[in-house]
Amino acid sequence: MNHLPDLIRDLGFILITAAVVTLIFKRFKQPLVLGYLMAGFFLSQHFPFFIGVQDTQSITIWAEIGVIFLLFGLGLEFSFKKLSRVGKSAGITAFVESAFMLGLGYITGKLIGWNNIDSIYLGGILSISSTTIIVRAFDELDLKGKKFVSLVFGVLIVEDLIAILLLVLLTTIAVTNSLSGAALATATFKLGFFLTLWFLVGIYIIPILLNFIRKLLTPETTVVVSLALCLMMVIIATDVGFSAPLGAFIMGSILAETREGKKIEHLLNPIKDLFAAVFFVSVGMMINPAMLYKYSGIIFLITVITILGKIISSTIGALLSGQSLKTSMYAGMSLAQIGEFSFIIATLGMTLKVTSDFLYPIAVAVSAITTFTTPYLIKNANFFYEFINKRIPHSFHERLAHYESTFSTKSEIGLSGLLWKAYGIRILLNITVVVGVALFTENVLLTYVYDWNTVSRDIPGIGAIIAIIISAPFLWAIVFGSPAQSTTTNPVSAARLRGLLVGVTVTRIILGIAVVLGLISRFTTMHSAYLIALIVIVIATIVFRKSIEPFYRSIEERFMYNLNEKEREELALQKTKPQLAPWDAVMTEFIVSPDSLINGKTLQESELKEKFGVTIALIERGNKKIMAPGRDTQLMSFDRLFLIGTDSELGGAKKIIETAEFLLELPEHANYGLESFTLSMNSPYIEKSIRDCGLRENIEGLIVGLEREGARYLNPDSGMILKAGDLLWIVANIKHVNRNLNV
Repeated sequence: MNHLPDLIRDLGFILITAAVVTLIFKRFKQPLVLGYLMAGFFLSQHFPFFIGVQDTQSITIWAEIGVIFLLFGLGLEFSFKKLSRVGKSAGITAFVESAFMLGLGYITGKLIGWNNIDSIYLGGILSISSTTIIVRAFDELDLKGKKFVSLVFGVLIVEDLIAILLLVLLTTIAVTNSLSGAALATATFKLGFFLTLWFLVGIYIIPILLNFIRKLLTPETTVVVSLALCLMMVIIATDVGFSAPLGAFIMGSILAETREGKKIEHLLNPIKDLFAAVFFVSVGMMINPAMLYKYSGIIFLITVITILGKIISSTIGALLSGQSLKTSMYAGMSLAQIGEFSFIIATLGMTLKVTSDFLYPIAVAVSAITTFTTPYLIKNANFFYEFINKRIPHSFHERLAHYESTFSTKSEIGLSGLLWKAYGIRILLNITVVVGVALFTENVLLTYVYDWNTVSRDIPGIGAIIAIIISAPFLWAIVFGSPAQSTTTNPVSAARLRGLLVGVTVTRIILGIAVVLGLISRFTTMHSAYLIALIVIVIATIVFRKSIEPFYRSIEERFMYNLNEKEREELALQKTKPQLAPWDAVMTEFIVSPDSLINGKTLQESELKEKFGVTIALIERGNKKIMAPGRDTQLMSFDRLFLIGTDSELGGAKKIIETAEFLLELPEHANYGLESFTLSMNSPYIEKSIRDCGLRENIEGLIVGLEREGARYLNPDSGMILKAGDLLWIVANIKHVNRNLNV
């Protein structure tokens, strides 16, 4: 009789149980993560009425693979360029929330009587919100078009990076078993250095590799190559002293910048979901009902602290970043939960054997409870906003509005900011590359050279010579590189930089000498370093400058080419499509503030379309709806204007329409949006004119666009006959459309 290994048997039971439980959770519209946790509980030793897992050690390894692929998937969604685009608001909000919850969690742990390590890990667990839970809640509540959603997504992007930093810092604390400020600063600096270095090298090399093999990339080979790159970075990260999940996250973020990023993300989703399921099931296996009952009071306390703390800290952070009270409170209510990263942090503590047994099940329980409460908090955000808004003095409203306006106003860049933008960023990046070259030479190349030729051990400074040759282009850029082009195109900035040229040049020369001395002294004595440095600088300045400069510029151009590769492809695809609103636009609602400049004016007098390019699709005034308002329609206080335009166009119009905090969230029955659908052969609307078909009356909306056989019509004439296959764009109450539309 053939024997089935326990690993295969256990994996079969895990997937069977997870499939049944998650289907039930899906049927009742509950988060699948909770289904996985419940499946894990059923398979654990704490539930004796079911077949348990035999080889728990192997399942732990599967779970570790699950964490790696989960972080790889998050990296593919993350993108360092997204981080640069989310703006100051998301960064400030995320930092305030994470720092506040980290401190609050630590204080709570100490007040309960826990030790330092447990308290610190509790703070880390509470400091990161759940991307999975929030995205699911927004989808179910149909909130993707709301203004506060973009802020929340930006916060989640920044929190992903904060979570990676926390993993490194918590590992350092676990190893040193102390709160040494020097150790934490060193770990933070080390993480920042390697993140920057890996990103620079990865963006330069990975796209070149993918371009070379692009013709060979079938779906199968793409999966194999991407997983190979992921695990390669995992190996590198662990060899350097970081965790395996960090390496996976970094490679995912690098691949996200390539043309194949979206394709890889799509192909790896099933694999990521499979191993993530195993990870969450393994988390559920750690749930001990006796432990939960014993610590039920603490679980309740931490849950309340999590919800209230995240609402308060996120709201304050968003307000400090210049957001309105409404947007800030909505963001706070959305971020009031913990999720997948909390499990990973709790798992880290258990793996390193530095946290107590009770911390893990408490984290799981708090996550499960806050997962259930999140949708209800978001649904009732308007109620809490109105409750707070009515009790805030009018003078405080004015101060908030003034702060928001002042914060959003762009001021002239200061001298230090100009120097940093023109020279600082490039110099810092090039120094990072030089240090990376030194480490590579010392730990890789010299090992090979010494093994190949033992005589080389007796040659003083051979490592310094190799490192200087490799890093020569980057050393040249530190001393002689041009300022960033964005600062030279502005005549005022260029004139200010020319006035500082002498001081900047001297400073860069001194910095270059210091870098060369530091590089050489790593391989030989300081005495020899001075002589070698002098020789290198003189030779490089006199002989090699003309050859080094074009070589460096080619490296920089290739890096920027690779960095913008995905955007170029997306732009090329857009150029092949007809460009006509509203297909490339979104719809957002605004409320006319009483002190708005357009209050009391007609549409023609407001010049909203002429100045900003937006289209007014609908005006809602109390219970009255004005579809496709004419140019003589007068705008009044508290009118809800539904505008179609791009993000920049809508942003410009917002400053004119909403000048103070008089915003109220739309009631659920008035959730208007921009939707599209195609008329089928059996549609009751075909072969009839737009005026007579009854579609507009049925949906209580407006047809703003029509596409037929590649041709596009904006605001089509009411006498136009509808045909089967027509793609219609409408502005209407989305829920009403879903109930009544038959196309």
